[in-house]
Amino acid sequence: MLSINKASERDHLVIALNGEVDASNSVELDEVIQEAIADNAHKILLDGSELEYISSAGLGVFMSYLEDFNEKQVTFVIFGLNEKILNVFHILGLDQLISIKNTREEAEQALYEA
Repeated sequence: MLSINKASERDHLVIALNGEVDASNSVELDEVIQEAIADNAHKILLDGSELEYISSAGLGVFMSYLEDFNEKQVTFVIFGLNEKILNVFHILGLDQLISIKNTREEAEQALYEA
């Protein structure tokens, strides 16, 4: 099961994932990111601190937006991933394509360094 919470903070959007992202619910994640881009969010933090599992379908959602983020100059930073999920991003090389930070503070700082 997955719950997704969105909150606007100062000049950025925080998307918090809680639970598991798999093939059955990755469409929800896709819709939330698509909506954020459509609403001209230029700084997006993804809080993965309560994310327990992510399937290839969930990872595919992030990969599908890499080009959009570049074209629309969106700064997208993920933070708070547990070691197991962080390792999956690392094995696939996604940590080279997406900014991933350990803490919220590091992630917020990265938004303004980009």
